[in-house]
Amino acid sequence: MATAPKRRPAAKKAASTRKTDGRKKPAHVGKRGERVLITGASSGIGEALAGKFAKGGFDLVLAARSKDKLTSLAKKLSAEHKVSAEVVQIDLVKPGAPRDLFNEIARRGLDINVLVNNAGVLEMGAFKTQEPETLGAMVRLNTVALTELAALFAPGMAARHSGRILNVASVASFQPVPSLAAYAATKAFVLSLTESLAEELKGDGVTVTALCPGITETNMFTTIKNSNSRTDYLPSFLVADVQDVAQEGYDACMKGEVVRVPGLAYAMTASIGRASPRWLTRLVAGAIGRQMM
Repeated sequence: MATAPKRRPAAKKAASTRKTDGRKKPAHVGKRGERVLITGASSGIGEALAGKFAKGGFDLVLAARSKDKLTSLAKKLSAEHKVSAEVVQIDLVKPGAPRDLFNEIARRGLDINVLVNNAGVLEMGAFKTQEPETLGAMVRLNTVALTELAALFAPGMAARHSGRILNVASVASFQPVPSLAAYAATKAFVLSLTESLAEELKGDGVTVTALCPGITETNMFTTIKNSNSRTDYLPSFLVADVQDVAQEGYDACMKGEVVRVPGLAYAMTASIGRASPRWLTRLVAGAIGRQMM
């Protein structure tokens, strides 16, 4: 009696086909329709983060002082990734600007699922030579504006029981840095606030992440290099690529990590700084920092 030839199960064949498919599903892809607000999005880490979130499928709201740069970036990312991209021109140093940004987004009927507090400036040099008004403006942008924006958007996220906040701090958050005294202090504030809010909002479905990069190849770093020849002696491995830093920030935010320090060298520095006695950290940072003044 003849027997029918055995047929391979369709499920196994499909599984075999998947194994040979070289395409990989992108990691940490956002839901279509989710929207991210990124401050300081016209250049540097903010611009790179905009690209990462757009690639992840997030609609964008880009905020900064330079409307032309924002408009150009919005058009580019919208065309490349098929996402919507809105632009808000604003100077967050000005008193009341965070509230104005919040109200403008509400006026447009937009919900924000992810807040990226990236806007910030850096002032380098001996503290005694710096203009008080310039330092004050840095403190307002790096800490006050960031805090107000978090306070404005967090309640809505908590009410929806869903949301993410990514605060861009610095590896300077972990120790005092002579020659960057006020800047390092503002970033220490950002790290402390982030860690506190991460615990406060844990039960509300809201994650809060601090991205703590070291020296990164951006326009800000270029400006510092042009004004301080001592930066020419920095080893190249200490200067991170802005796209790599942004990718780490995006991944950490999507995973809900509380603190992410990009780069092995900087991660080790941060760990040592936290584990060492304050007096030792201060002496080492002082010896290095004074060389940059």
